[in-house]
Amino acid sequence: MDTLSQPLKTLVTADDLARFSDDGHYELIRGELREMAPAGAEHGHTLITLSGFATVHAVLHDLGPCFGAETGFWIERDPDTVLAPDWAFISKARLRGPIERGFNTLVPDLVLETRSPGDTAPEVAAKVERWLSAGVRIVWELDPKRQVLMVHRPGSPPVRLGIDDTLDGGDVLPGFSIPLRRVLAHTLKGR
Repeated sequence: MDTLSQPLKTLVTADDLARFSDDGHYELIRGELREMAPAGAEHGHTLITLSGFATVHAVLHDLGPCFGAETGFWIERDPDTVLAPDWAFISKARLRGPIERGFNTLVPDLVLETRSPGDTAPEVAAKVERWLSAGVRIVWELDPKRQVLMVHRPGSPPVRLGIDDTLDGGDVLPGFSIPLRRVLAHTLKGR
């Protein structure tokens, strides 16, 4: 079949996504919709534990706003890409005004992505690369099953942290520090 007889794909825009995003959880990758399955219990518990500590730290120290799971960030246009990290932080110094009502057009400084059992290594690597290419300064990639957290920064090799290590926020979330055992201790039971 030649390419001229194949039907053209209709690209979805961020505005289209905003009109029907209440029907489920989606991300938009270069104009193509990707439905996201609900997270499992381990994913959700680990995510809320780490993001809860990070959020409290950011609020207590007036460092900037934090955003929960399913918050859309519009990181590419024509074709549009809207990603929804598990958690995100934007430095107060970068804010241009009040928090937007629609998808956030300001790229986060830090995002947390928690791996689900169904996530493949190439999918996770592609998502991390999208965030870094968009300007995110730190991506925390948390894998509860393997009890590992990878810290990704642009232009640097990832740093692997295990359950006996301490995670810090570096210059992006200054003063934040937590032993990963506090985040991952529940994953030790029953293994």
